[in-house]
Amino acid sequence: QVQLVESGGGLVQPGGSLRLSCAASGFTLDSYTVAWFRQAPGKEREGVSCISKRGGSPSYVDSVKGRFTISRDNAKNTVDLQMNNLKPEDTAVYYCAVKLRASCSHERYDYGNWGQGTQVTVSS
Repeated sequence: QVQLVESGGGLVQPGGSLRLSCAASGFTLDSYTVAWFRQAPGKEREGVSCISKRGGSPSYVDSVKGRFTISRDNAKNTVDLQMNNLKPEDTAVYYCAVKLRASCSHERYDYGNWGQGTQVTVSS
């Protein structure tokens, strides 16, 4: 089974940037569709972004379009999430997850492998 570890979270002021990384072991991450989710305190886990294993265009939910960028770094076997112009409502634990189907989705139940999460806090 693929094992996933997220890193790069932290505390940042509104308007700042963070870069999250999802590192895989046990398989090449390029063989999987990869998605980022987040869960804020007291709220349900929601999809943020995904990238297909077939190299299709990445997908973003409306709330992060133009601010977040998902990308693969196959040399490091990671999928990264560059987050710019961060807002307080972006505060959450961010998780990466993978699935075998090639098509992107923001549905939590489509994914069978998850990392442990990394905390992102946006506060002034």
